[in-house]
This record gives sequence, C-alpha cells and structure tokens, in this order.
Amino acid sequence: MQQIQNESSGVLLIDKHAGATSHDIVNKVRRAYGTRRVGHTGTLDPMATGLLVVLVGRAAKAAEYLVADTKHYLATLRLGITTDTEDTTGEVITTHESLPQKEQVEAICEAFRGKIQQVPPMYSAIKIGGKKLVDIARAGGEIERAPREIEIFSLTVTPTDTPTDYTLDVVCSSGTYIRTLCADIGKSLGCGGAMASLRRLGAGGFDIENAVTVAQLEQMTPEGREAKLLPIESLFETLPAMRLPAFFERLCRSGCEIYQKKLRTDLAIGTTVRLCDERGHFFALGRVLDYPDGSAVKSIKMFEI
Repeated sequence: MQQIQNESSGVLLIDKHAGATSHDIVNKVRRAYGTRRVGHTGTLDPMATGLLVVLVGRAAKAAEYLVADTKHYLATLRLGITTDTEDTTGEVITTHESLPQKEQVEAICEAFRGKIQQVPPMYSAIKIGGKKLVDIARAGGEIERAPREIEIFSLTVTPTDTPTDYTLDVVCSSGTYIRTLCADIGKSLGCGGAMASLRRLGAGGFDIENAVTVAQLEQMTPEGREAKLLPIESLFETLPAMRLPAFFERLCRSGCEIYQKKLRTDLAIGTTVRLCDERGHFFALGRVLDYPDGSAVKSIKMFEI
C-alpha cells in the first residue's frame, strides 16, 4: 500500500476521562488528526481513567508486534461487597458488615505479590469458542475459565479515610485484571471486595505525566497536535537497534535477508530488532532468522517506504 503523504503518524499519550470507552477515544483522535488509521495498545474500562497509548497513522501497524509490557495502576479496593462485574459498576451480590483490620489486609496482600494464577473475569473481552465472555455474561451465562499466570511486581496497600476502602498501588504484567485482584483479595479476607476506582499511571515504558486529555487535544492547533506525537520507534526502545550501511539498507528495504556475518553481528535466532539507516533513523522492524548459509536479519514490518 502506498504511504499516505503528509499523514500524521506517531504515538499519542492520552489521559482518558471516566465514562468514555477506549473506542470513544480512538474516534476522537481520528477526527483530531484526520485519519482513520488509529488504534491503541491496551483497553481501559469506561469507569477507569489514565494512560491510553494511542497509535496514529503508520504507528497503528505496530500493534501486532508489541511485546507484553508492564503496567502501573492506582486502584481503590472496597471491602465488604461482591458484585457480578467485580467492580462497583455492577450489581451487588453480597454484603459483609464485619471488616478486617488493616494489618490483616496488609498480610493477605503479601500472598498476591510475585507470580500468581488469576482467573479472567466474565466481564472481559476475552473470547472462548468465538464468543466474548462479556457477551455471555450480559446474556446471563457463565462458563469455566482456565487460570492464567500473571505477575505482580509490586503491590502497596494504604488505608483511606473510609473504613471500607484501601488504595492499591500496583505494578503488574500485561493481562492482569485489577478488578479481579480486588475481588480475590476480598475473597481471601472472607468479606468480599470489589474495585471502586482505577487509574492507569504507566504502560510499556510510557508515563501519565506526559499525557494529554482529549479536551486539551481538541483545543490545540494542528501544529500543537503534531508536536504531541512521539516517534514510532519509542514503542520498541527495549529492542536492540541495528544500523545498516546504505547498501544493506537498500537490500533490506527490497525484502532481502542480510547475513549477520556480513554485518559482523551475532544476535540469537528469533531476536526482533529495530532496523535503522546508517544515521540511526528507524525505518522497520526486523527478525533474525536461520538460513542454509547462516543466520540473517530480514525486515518483518516496514514503517517507512
């Protein structure tokens, strides 16, 4: 496909407001930048606020190549209730008047740090048998879900002025459901629990401090909006960079594999790399593959033609 001339492209950090779906944000960004090619790297529920990493223009092609990333959340755990959605937007199923002491809450949370098993909630976009769990749940159904391994890198619990509520500061692996974490903590305490609020502070190396709201974006000049776009390469900063001399760059852009012995590199088979020109300018993702004559790097996704 021919590259659209003068199309806005890059990574946009949005501070999502409560009540909006992630798709709502995508539509607003499409209008702001005048392009249909907009996606995002991780959904936030309507009740949640905070960082949504939005991919604009050519950056939208990067979504399928993004590695699982670490996320940082600030959540409110409300003890004494359970709901069908595991958060306070759902229907209350049980209530419990007797609440644990904060020392008990802190002690229980210790068991949720590190690698743990988590059963995905019914109210999620996960598909089983071609159907979204959330659609099954809304129809009144429930099916068995296999637990998944997640990792809680850090979990800090702090009491609030409200006896039922605790603030959870969580750094976790991709795929972690914070409302399920709240529900599981409440279950372990014997009183039940649900998520009362959620704010994402960081994801994939990006931080909420650098994000803008949709309202701010809509008030900017076209030049101001362009200035908010981070380079596509910022999505892949953890990957090794490979600078190609002009001759090898031309071969790579033509779809040819470049043998590592010619580049004097020795990366492991399967390694994904950032391909740059001799000046260090990023233009594609590549992967090290095994060929009859040795290992070579070949482009797998071009971001500049």
